[in-house]
Amino acid sequence: MINPSISARLSIVAVVPAAGIGTRMRSVCPKQYLSIQGKTILEYSVMALLSHEEVERIIVSISPDDSYFYDLPLAKDARIQVLHGGINRAESVLAGLRAAKNADWVLVHDAARPCLHKDDLSNLLELRYKSKVGGILATPVRDTMKRSRSGIDVIKHTVTREWLWHALTPQFFPCKLLIMCLEYALNQGCNVTDEASALEYCGYHPILVPGRYDNIKITRPEDFALAQLCLSKNN
Repeated sequence: MINPSISARLSIVAVVPAAGIGTRMRSVCPKQYLSIQGKTILEYSVMALLSHEEVERIIVSISPDDSYFYDLPLAKDARIQVLHGGINRAESVLAGLRAAKNADWVLVHDAARPCLHKDDLSNLLELRYKSKVGGILATPVRDTMKRSRSGIDVIKHTVTREWLWHALTPQFFPCKLLIMCLEYALNQGCNVTDEASALEYCGYHPILVPGRYDNIKITRPEDFALAQLCLSKNN
């Protein structure tokens, strides 16, 4: 157990990679700028972090060609720092981490995950009291899982769902540790699909913090409808 009096003084910064274009949504603008009840998805995602008193500031990485962000009220918030992202999500996260390098702990949250609940975030932040590695929000798999044959939409076998989890965001790690692991994994050609995978590649074992199933990531049009429903209930 880590001394809470020391951990309470540790600085927490969030990084939100928002440089993607979201082609699977088939929308006229990047998915993070689609609007629900008068606010963009990105605004919901960022405000969920800003509303927590322990998050000091947010670093948002956007595309150099982004023509939307600076029109948002969010862009004028003094707690928001904006920078240009990289060629992929991992590079965009790394750019944000380098800007946050003086922080003790860092949250990384998807720009298109607008339904984060404050209680889930609080539970995740508790990790700084009990872990030197950090962890992620996740949900246990509930559906029966099938593995297909390579390149063919035919079932090869059923995968037991016991011990399987869906990785969500935010993900929460000591900043210097995450920078080190992400840089090393990328330099080694590792396929970094989330921040936890970079730590796994380096031999660490992040903690799984159970989260809510409605903390969905908007990837396809049907996800947008679900997010609308969740946000209408919350508001």
